[in-house]
Amino acid sequence: MSVDPRAGKPAAPSDLIDVPRVISRYYTEHPDPAVVGERVAFGTSGHRGSSLKTAFNEDHIAATSQAIVEYRKAQGTDGPLFLGRDTHALSEPAMITALEVFAANDVTTLIDSRDGYTPTPAVSRAILAHNRGRTSGLADGVVVTPSHNPPADGGFKYNPPNGGPADTDATKWIQDRANAIIAAGLKEVRRVPATRARTSAQVTGYDFLDGYVSALPEVIDLEAIRSAGVRIGADPLGGASVAYWGAIGERHGLDLTVVNPHVDPTFGFMTLDWDGKIRMDCSSPYAMASLIAQKDKYQLATGNDADADRHGIVTPDAGLMNPNHYLAVAISYLFAHRPDWPGGAAIGKTLVSSSMIDRVAGDLGRHLDEVPVGFKWFVPGLLDGSIGFGGEESAGASFLRRDGSAWTTDKDGLILDLLASEIIAVTGRTPSEHYRDLVGKFGEPAYARIDAPATREEKAILAALSPAQVTATSLAGEEITSVLTTAPGNGAAIGGLKVVTENGWFAARPSGTEDVYKIYAESFQGPEHLARIQEEARGVVSAALKG
Repeated sequence: MSVDPRAGKPAAPSDLIDVPRVISRYYTEHPDPAVVGERVAFGTSGHRGSSLKTAFNEDHIAATSQAIVEYRKAQGTDGPLFLGRDTHALSEPAMITALEVFAANDVTTLIDSRDGYTPTPAVSRAILAHNRGRTSGLADGVVVTPSHNPPADGGFKYNPPNGGPADTDATKWIQDRANAIIAAGLKEVRRVPATRARTSAQVTGYDFLDGYVSALPEVIDLEAIRSAGVRIGADPLGGASVAYWGAIGERHGLDLTVVNPHVDPTFGFMTLDWDGKIRMDCSSPYAMASLIAQKDKYQLATGNDADADRHGIVTPDAGLMNPNHYLAVAISYLFAHRPDWPGGAAIGKTLVSSSMIDRVAGDLGRHLDEVPVGFKWFVPGLLDGSIGFGGEESAGASFLRRDGSAWTTDKDGLILDLLASEIIAVTGRTPSEHYRDLVGKFGEPAYARIDAPATREEKAILAALSPAQVTATSLAGEEITSVLTTAPGNGAAIGGLKVVTENGWFAARPSGTEDVYKIYAESFQGPEHLARIQEEARGVVSAALKG
């Protein structure tokens, strides 16, 4: 990965998007159904793209909204639909388009009563709160966000009544139906003008902020944070959590400063990410450079991406914590400080997350539920309490309320940030200091991700490999103990390969956007051993691809 020389430096005027151009293209450009890059591609994170590339335009959102209407009707979902948006330039236009379609189809739609921005976890919590104890009139939701993507992008994702990311069956149905609607010239889209939609009986206000902020003591020991006087600096990175952090500090009496309260659709206050682009990635030391520079002002500094489903933890003694490191600490702390959680509640991790989590789980005597990449796999467990904590290596996680019931079934960056303050308040030590304890107990892992070139055909082969196609018996001097193409936790296909030894592992997965495959690797024997794993991983994958 080649790092741009300006990575970590403030954005220049030439880096900023032309907001009027981005918005006008949303309305004036129309996708060609014959062009793959202009079709709706609706994954678990929804449909994402830029209006400048005719990949996120009014036609896409009108068709996708109509498809969601038809999908929820087919599923018998007849309760309200919670609709939120983040601060990207395309989010407001896309929300208006969706509102026009939902109102025309008589879908009761709840939008923010303050006309504010709505974090993904606030929508997930609202869905679960509405549905708790119900068997009919169930709610679902849509969040208009491309998450941490660059400012020119838009995003549109659907959360069914379980409150979490939609599963593959739902997203494929919605995607295919939306593309069919576009190919037919949008004739099947029902729609009313925006002014009529906003004043219709179907559209009402809902106080997302109050519902979320008021309920936080159910999941975080805010009294401990307040009593200890933990000094917090929270940076929303110009995203949807901007009003939430101020309200959290004020309502719960915390010593909390909103480091950057500004909202600007160009995100011109950001420092550039590793590739020289503006990206609101709170797990990137480059995108978080300005907050890291202020680490000594606070006992804890935190960041969130644009829809606040990811977290970033900055401590005075370590700077920005690696997401894998913080996940391990959070798990270790929570399972020791949540006495009302179910005794059998498992720990959920994706198979490309650090094996430090495996060692922590073993030490706690808790079952480890290792699943493919994607937060959707944690939804059933978080909903019924059989998983206490579910986390991804990309700084996304959520966990149960203090009484052991569901909080959110989508990622929640705010509670992960607040948990770091709780850890300081209760233990008197930072999460990074706790991670050093884990290293002393279990060893220090070296972890990295690299890319390797692959043709489209090779990527297809990799995604469909079987363990029998791997002939290697050793990796970096250690015996291979397992070869996985399905996840141990649920038997679901991982869309690639994971090879494990006693002190290391690698996983290879094809990229969905580039002609490369991604190699995740980790070693508990240091950086040199990690380099050997990475090098030999290429050979193992190459041999498997050749058959």
